[in-house]
Amino acid sequence: MAVRIEREHGLLRQYFPKGTDLSVHTPERLLEVATELNARPRKTLGGITPAQAMQCLLFDPKEPIVATTA
Repeated sequence: MAVRIEREHGLLRQYFPKGTDLSVHTPERLLEVATELNARPRKTLGGITPAQAMQCLLFDPKEPIVATTA
């Protein structure tokens, strides 16, 4: 899990360098970055995007494509 979090931090640092004060950014800008990151395909998800993985979990929970806690 720690490795995955570090990868996410690395992706975020492409937009906001370490030490950036996020309070100077508008909510719209933060949403824009989140949308871009969620639209990037991920190798760990078999080449689909996090948004697509979430859709699968929400609408086809019988066959999840990601690990679940259940």
